Amino acid sequence: MHYSTKNIHINGMDIKPGTNAQVSLNWYQLPTKTVIEIPVYVFRSINPGPTLLILAGMHGDEINGIEIVRRLITRDDVKKPICGSIIAIPVINIISFLSGTRDLPDGRDLNRCFPGSKTGSLGSRIAYDLMNEIIPQIDFGVDFHTGGAKINNYPQLRCVFNNKINIDLGKKFSPPLILNSPFRDNTLRKEAAKKGKPILVFEGGESSRFDYLSINEGMNGCLRLMKHLEMIELDLPTNPTVALNKSTWVRAKSSGLFHTSKTNGAHIAKGELIGMICDPYGEHEEKLISPVDGYIVGINNQPVINQGDALMHIGVQE
Repeated sequence: MHYSTKNIHINGMDIKPGTNAQVSLNWYQLPTKTVIEIPVYVFRSINPGPTLLILAGMHGDEINGIEIVRRLITRDDVKKPICGSIIAIPVINIISFLSGTRDLPDGRDLNRCFPGSKTGSLGSRIAYDLMNEIIPQIDFGVDFHTGGAKINNYPQLRCVFNNKINIDLGKKFSPPLILNSPFRDNTLRKEAAKKGKPILVFEGGESSRFDYLSINEGMNGCLRLMKHLEMIELDLPTNPTVALNKSTWVRAKSSGLFHTSKTNGAHIAKGELIGMICDPYGEHEEKLISPVDGYIVGINNQPVINQGDALMHIGVQE
Protein backbone atom coordinates (compact mmCIF):
# COMPACT_ATOMS: atom_id res chain seq x y z
CA MET A 1 0.00 0.00 0.00
CA HIS A 2 1.27 3.48 -0.86
CA TYR A 3 1.30 5.97 2.02
CA SER A 4 1.82 9.69 1.57
CA THR A 5 3.87 12.04 3.74
CA LYS A 6 1.55 15.01 3.47
CA ASN A 7 0.71 17.16 6.47
CA ILE A 8 -2.01 16.10 8.89
CA HIS A 9 -4.48 18.95 9.25
CA ILE A 10 -6.67 19.19 12.38
CA ASN A 11 -8.72 22.22 13.41
CA GLY A 12 -6.58 24.68 11.53
CA MET A 13 -3.22 23.21 12.57
CA ASP A 14 -0.80 21.53 10.16
CA ILE A 15 1.29 18.72 11.67
CA LYS A 16 4.27 17.89 9.49
CA PRO A 17 6.03 14.50 9.19
CA GLY A 18 8.65 14.05 11.90
CA THR A 19 6.82 16.25 14.43
CA ASN A 20 4.49 15.71 17.39
CA ALA A 21 1.61 17.94 18.40
CA GLN A 22 -1.34 18.33 20.74
CA VAL A 23 -4.36 20.00 19.18
CA SER A 24 -8.03 20.37 20.11
CA LEU A 25 -10.55 18.60 17.91
CA ASN A 26 -12.90 21.49 18.58
CA TRP A 27 -14.33 23.42 21.51
CA TYR A 28 -17.88 23.20 22.87
CA GLN A 29 -19.52 25.66 25.23
CA LEU A 30 -21.62 24.53 28.22
CA PRO A 31 -24.57 26.52 29.67
CA THR A 32 -22.18 28.05 32.26
CA LYS A 33 -19.98 29.40 29.42
CA THR A 34 -17.40 26.81 30.42
CA VAL A 35 -15.51 25.73 27.32
CA ILE A 36 -14.84 22.03 26.81
CA GLU A 37 -12.02 21.03 24.47
CA ILE A 38 -11.18 17.54 23.21
CA PRO A 39 -7.39 16.99 23.17
CA VAL A 40 -5.92 15.09 20.21
CA TYR A 41 -2.32 13.83 20.25
CA VAL A 42 -0.42 13.32 16.99
CA PHE A 43 2.91 11.47 16.74
CA ARG A 44 4.53 11.44 13.30
CA SER A 45 7.56 9.75 11.78
CA ILE A 46 9.56 11.37 9.01
CA ASN A 47 9.13 8.07 7.11
CA PRO A 48 5.95 7.31 5.15
CA GLY A 49 3.59 4.76 6.64
CA PRO A 50 0.02 4.19 7.78
CA THR A 51 -1.93 6.53 10.02
CA LEU A 52 -3.48 4.73 12.98
CA LEU A 53 -6.22 6.21 15.17
CA ILE A 54 -6.48 5.03 18.79
CA LEU A 55 -9.59 6.40 20.48
CA ALA A 56 -11.37 5.89 23.81
CA GLY A 57 -14.01 7.41 26.04
CA MET A 58 -16.90 7.27 23.58
CA HIS A 59 -18.97 6.64 26.71
CA GLY A 60 -17.92 8.60 29.78
CA ASP A 61 -17.95 5.68 32.22
CA GLU A 62 -15.81 3.37 30.06
CA ILE A 63 -12.51 4.07 31.78
CA ASN A 64 -10.58 0.93 30.80
CA GLY A 65 -10.19 2.16 27.24
CA ILE A 66 -9.14 5.59 28.48
CA GLU A 67 -6.42 3.97 30.59
CA ILE A 68 -5.26 1.88 27.61
CA VAL A 69 -4.79 4.97 25.43
CA ARG A 70 -3.17 6.86 28.33
CA ARG A 71 -0.59 4.10 28.74
CA LEU A 72 0.09 3.93 25.03
CA ILE A 73 0.77 7.64 24.60
CA THR A 74 3.28 7.65 27.47
CA ARG A 75 5.52 5.17 25.61
CA ASP A 76 8.59 6.48 23.81
CA ASP A 77 8.16 4.04 20.90
CA VAL A 78 4.61 5.30 20.35
CA LYS A 79 5.70 8.94 20.57
CA LYS A 80 8.45 8.26 18.02
CA PRO A 81 7.05 5.80 15.46
CA ILE A 82 9.48 4.31 12.94
CA CYS A 83 7.08 5.08 10.12
CA GLY A 84 3.63 6.54 9.67
CA SER A 85 1.56 8.48 12.19
CA ILE A 86 -0.45 7.80 15.34
CA ILE A 87 -3.46 9.94 16.20
CA ALA A 88 -4.61 9.39 19.79
CA ILE A 89 -7.79 10.67 21.43
CA PRO A 90 -7.84 9.43 25.06
CA VAL A 91 -11.32 10.85 25.83
CA ILE A 92 -13.62 11.75 22.95
CA ASN A 93 -16.65 12.28 25.21
CA ILE A 94 -15.16 14.72 27.73
CA ILE A 95 -18.51 15.90 29.10
CA SER A 96 -19.81 12.44 30.00
CA PHE A 97 -16.39 11.52 31.40
CA LEU A 98 -16.58 14.44 33.83
CA SER A 99 -19.98 13.27 35.10
CA GLY A 100 -19.08 9.55 35.02
CA THR A 101 -22.05 8.70 32.83
CA ARG A 102 -22.50 6.71 29.65
CA ASP A 103 -24.67 9.22 27.81
CA LEU A 104 -24.47 12.91 27.04
CA PRO A 105 -26.45 15.47 29.10
CA ASP A 106 -29.37 15.31 26.66
CA GLY A 107 -29.57 11.52 27.06
CA ARG A 108 -28.06 10.69 23.67
CA ASP A 109 -25.48 7.98 23.12
CA LEU A 110 -22.53 9.54 21.29
CA ASN A 111 -21.98 6.28 19.40
CA ARG A 112 -25.43 6.59 17.86
CA CYS A 113 -24.87 10.16 16.61
CA PHE A 114 -22.71 9.40 13.57
CA PRO A 115 -22.07 10.73 10.96
CA GLY A 116 -23.22 13.79 12.88
CA SER A 117 -24.21 17.30 11.94
CA LYS A 118 -22.39 20.62 12.13
CA THR A 119 -25.49 22.33 13.51
CA GLY A 120 -27.07 19.43 15.42
CA SER A 121 -27.03 18.33 19.05
CA LEU A 122 -23.83 18.30 21.08
CA GLY A 123 -23.29 14.62 20.26
CA SER A 124 -23.94 15.23 16.57
CA ARG A 125 -21.39 18.06 16.54
CA ILE A 126 -18.69 15.93 18.19
CA ALA A 127 -19.44 13.09 15.77
CA TYR A 128 -19.33 15.50 12.82
CA ASP A 129 -15.96 16.89 13.89
CA LEU A 130 -14.50 13.40 14.32
CA MET A 131 -15.84 12.26 10.94
CA ASN A 132 -14.60 15.34 9.10
CA GLU A 133 -11.39 16.31 10.91
CA ILE A 134 -9.91 12.90 11.77
CA ILE A 135 -11.41 9.94 9.89
CA PRO A 136 -10.52 11.08 6.33
CA GLN A 137 -6.83 11.26 7.34
CA ILE A 138 -6.45 7.78 8.89
CA ASP A 139 -5.93 4.34 7.39
CA PHE A 140 -7.04 2.19 10.33
CA GLY A 141 -8.41 2.71 13.82
CA VAL A 142 -9.05 1.03 17.16
CA ASP A 143 -12.00 2.21 19.25
CA PHE A 144 -11.69 1.10 22.90
CA HIS A 145 -14.83 0.30 24.84
CA THR A 146 -15.93 -1.31 28.11
CA GLY A 147 -18.96 -3.41 28.96
CA GLY A 148 -22.16 -1.52 29.73
CA ALA A 149 -23.82 -1.15 33.11
CA LYS A 150 -23.22 -4.29 35.21
CA ILE A 151 -21.84 -6.27 32.24
CA ASN A 152 -18.21 -7.38 32.53
CA ASN A 153 -16.84 -8.15 29.07
CA TYR A 154 -13.93 -10.54 28.69
CA PRO A 155 -11.19 -8.88 26.57
CA GLN A 156 -12.42 -9.17 22.99
CA LEU A 157 -12.17 -7.55 19.60
CA ARG A 158 -15.26 -7.00 17.47
CA CYS A 159 -14.97 -6.87 13.71
CA VAL A 160 -16.77 -7.95 10.54
CA PHE A 161 -15.55 -11.40 9.52
CA ASN A 162 -16.55 -11.09 5.86
CA ASN A 163 -14.28 -8.03 5.51
CA LYS A 164 -10.78 -9.38 4.86
CA ILE A 165 -8.96 -6.25 6.04
CA ASN A 166 -10.98 -6.24 9.28
CA ILE A 167 -10.29 -9.85 10.14
CA ASP A 168 -6.61 -9.63 9.14
CA LEU A 169 -6.11 -6.59 11.39
CA GLY A 170 -8.01 -8.36 14.16
CA LYS A 171 -5.70 -11.38 13.98
CA LYS A 172 -2.64 -9.12 14.14
CA PHE A 173 -4.12 -7.47 17.24
CA SER A 174 -4.37 -11.04 18.59
CA PRO A 175 -6.86 -10.64 21.47
CA PRO A 176 -8.09 -13.67 23.46
CA LEU A 177 -11.42 -13.55 21.60
CA ILE A 178 -12.51 -12.10 18.25
CA LEU A 179 -16.25 -11.76 17.84
CA ASN A 180 -18.00 -11.40 14.49
CA SER A 181 -20.03 -8.24 14.99
CA PRO A 182 -22.21 -6.75 12.23
CA PHE A 183 -22.30 -2.99 11.81
CA ARG A 184 -24.84 -0.99 13.80
CA ASP A 185 -26.47 2.08 12.33
CA ASN A 186 -25.14 5.52 13.28
CA THR A 187 -21.96 4.18 14.90
CA LEU A 188 -18.42 5.37 14.29
CA ARG A 189 -17.43 1.92 13.01
CA LYS A 190 -20.15 1.80 10.34
CA GLU A 191 -19.76 5.39 9.17
CA ALA A 192 -15.97 5.09 9.01
CA ALA A 193 -16.33 1.85 7.00
CA LYS A 194 -18.41 3.77 4.43
CA LYS A 195 -15.33 5.94 3.90
CA GLY A 196 -13.09 2.88 3.55
CA LYS A 197 -11.54 3.30 7.01
CA PRO A 198 -11.57 0.02 9.01
CA ILE A 199 -12.21 0.51 12.73
CA LEU A 200 -11.72 -2.35 15.19
CA VAL A 201 -13.72 -2.20 18.42
CA PHE A 202 -12.07 -3.53 21.59
CA GLU A 203 -14.29 -4.41 24.55
CA GLY A 204 -13.00 -5.22 28.02
CA GLY A 205 -14.08 -5.02 31.64
CA GLU A 206 -17.07 -3.15 33.02
CA SER A 207 -18.11 0.45 33.43
CA SER A 208 -16.57 2.67 36.11
CA ARG A 209 -14.02 0.06 37.24
CA PHE A 210 -10.49 -0.72 36.21
CA ASP A 211 -9.99 -4.23 34.86
CA TYR A 212 -6.25 -4.78 34.54
CA LEU A 213 -6.53 -7.93 32.44
CA SER A 214 -8.54 -5.95 29.88
CA ILE A 215 -6.21 -2.95 30.09
CA ASN A 216 -3.14 -5.12 29.49
CA GLU A 217 -4.78 -7.09 26.66
CA GLY A 218 -5.97 -3.91 24.95
CA MET A 219 -2.59 -2.21 25.22
CA ASN A 220 -0.62 -5.28 24.09
CA GLY A 221 -2.99 -5.88 21.18
CA CYS A 222 -2.52 -2.32 19.97
CA LEU A 223 1.27 -2.68 20.27
CA ARG A 224 1.13 -5.92 18.26
CA LEU A 225 -0.89 -4.12 15.59
CA MET A 226 1.64 -1.27 15.49
CA LYS A 227 4.45 -3.81 15.17
CA HIS A 228 2.64 -5.47 12.25
CA LEU A 229 2.30 -2.05 10.60
CA GLU A 230 6.10 -1.61 11.16
CA MET A 231 5.48 1.49 13.26
CA ILE A 232 7.37 0.17 16.29
CA GLU A 233 9.94 -2.50 17.09
CA LEU A 234 8.78 -4.79 19.87
CA ASP A 235 9.15 -8.44 20.80
CA LEU A 236 5.64 -9.23 21.97
CA PRO A 237 4.29 -12.77 21.57
CA THR A 238 0.87 -13.32 20.01
CA ASN A 239 -2.06 -14.66 21.98
CA PRO A 240 -3.89 -17.84 21.11
CA THR A 241 -7.02 -16.26 19.62
CA VAL A 242 -10.45 -17.84 19.40
CA ALA A 243 -12.70 -16.59 16.58
CA LEU A 244 -16.41 -16.59 17.45
CA ASN A 245 -18.75 -16.35 14.50
CA LYS A 246 -21.93 -15.61 16.44
CA SER A 247 -23.16 -15.10 19.98
CA THR A 248 -26.24 -15.54 22.14
CA TRP A 249 -27.46 -14.23 25.49
CA VAL A 250 -28.73 -16.36 28.36
CA ARG A 251 -31.55 -14.40 29.96
CA ALA A 252 -33.30 -14.73 33.31
CA LYS A 253 -36.56 -16.67 33.15
CA SER A 254 -37.45 -15.44 36.62
CA SER A 255 -36.45 -12.66 39.02
CA GLY A 256 -34.26 -13.18 42.05
CA LEU A 257 -30.61 -13.52 43.05
CA PHE A 258 -28.16 -14.58 40.33
CA HIS A 259 -25.29 -16.92 41.20
CA THR A 260 -22.62 -18.34 38.92
CA SER A 261 -19.30 -20.05 39.53
CA LYS A 262 -18.24 -19.74 35.89
CA THR A 263 -15.35 -17.44 35.04
CA ASN A 264 -15.38 -14.93 32.24
CA GLY A 265 -13.71 -16.22 29.08
CA ALA A 266 -14.22 -19.88 30.04
CA HIS A 267 -15.35 -22.54 27.59
CA ILE A 268 -18.71 -24.10 28.42
CA ALA A 269 -20.58 -27.04 26.93
CA LYS A 270 -24.17 -27.24 25.74
CA GLY A 271 -26.36 -28.53 28.56
CA GLU A 272 -23.86 -27.52 31.25
CA LEU A 273 -25.08 -25.89 34.46
CA ILE A 274 -23.84 -22.31 34.31
CA GLY A 275 -25.71 -20.65 37.18
CA MET A 276 -28.71 -20.43 39.49
CA ILE A 277 -31.46 -17.94 40.18
CA CYS A 278 -32.79 -18.08 43.74
CA ASP A 279 -35.60 -16.06 45.24
CA PRO A 280 -34.58 -14.21 48.44
CA TYR A 281 -37.05 -16.20 50.59
CA GLY A 282 -35.58 -19.63 49.93
CA GLU A 283 -38.69 -20.93 48.20
CA HIS A 284 -37.49 -21.26 44.61
CA GLU A 285 -34.34 -22.14 42.70
CA GLU A 286 -33.99 -22.16 38.93
CA LYS A 287 -31.08 -23.75 37.13
CA LEU A 288 -29.46 -21.95 34.22
CA ILE A 289 -28.33 -24.30 31.46
CA SER A 290 -26.08 -23.35 28.56
CA PRO A 291 -27.99 -23.60 25.27
CA VAL A 292 -24.76 -23.91 23.20
CA ASP A 293 -21.11 -24.92 23.20
CA GLY A 294 -19.07 -21.73 23.39
CA TYR A 295 -17.03 -19.21 25.33
CA ILE A 296 -18.28 -16.76 27.92
CA VAL A 297 -17.67 -13.29 26.47
CA GLY A 298 -19.60 -11.32 29.09
CA ILE A 299 -21.19 -11.81 32.51
CA ASN A 300 -23.76 -9.70 34.39
CA ASN A 301 -22.23 -8.89 37.80
CA GLN A 302 -25.49 -7.61 39.27
CA PRO A 303 -26.65 -10.05 41.99
CA VAL A 304 -30.28 -8.86 42.03
CA ILE A 305 -31.85 -9.45 38.63
CA ASN A 306 -35.26 -9.20 37.03
CA GLN A 307 -37.04 -11.54 34.65
CA GLY A 308 -35.65 -11.07 31.14
CA ASP A 309 -32.33 -9.56 32.23
CA ALA A 310 -29.27 -10.53 30.17
CA LEU A 311 -27.07 -12.66 32.41
CA MET A 312 -24.41 -14.31 30.28
CA HIS A 313 -23.15 -13.58 26.77
CA ILE A 314 -21.83 -16.69 25.01
CA GLY A 315 -19.79 -16.64 21.79
CA VAL A 316 -20.00 -19.62 19.46
CA GLN A 317 -17.42 -20.95 17.02
CA GLU A 318 -18.69 -22.02 13.60
